[in-house]
Amino acid sequence: MFGKKKVFEDLPNTMVLTTKEVIANKRGILFVSHDADDGMWQFHCGTDVDMEDAMMVALEEIIDFDPAITAIADLPLGWVAWREDITSPWKREEAN
Repeated sequence: MFGKKKVFEDLPNTMVLTTKEVIANKRGILFVSHDADDGMWQFHCGTDVDMEDAMMVALEEIIDFDPAITAIADLPLGWVAWREDITSPWKREEAN
């Protein structure tokens, strides 16, 4: 999960927001936000988010599901990252 070195500043049991599409349907994570107002991490598959499908899970579960997100562990508060597909590199920008 976190390996020998901690990648995220947040604890492994920090709750993050994702969707049933990601967890239950195994859709790849293509969009990530690190919210400026509360520090919340959000991990989505790139489709519009229906709040009925929202789920809270531990950060370690998301990392286990998609270890590639460790590449954006340093994403600053108020920034987003995205990729075209699960094999593409992450792109980043400050959120509007």
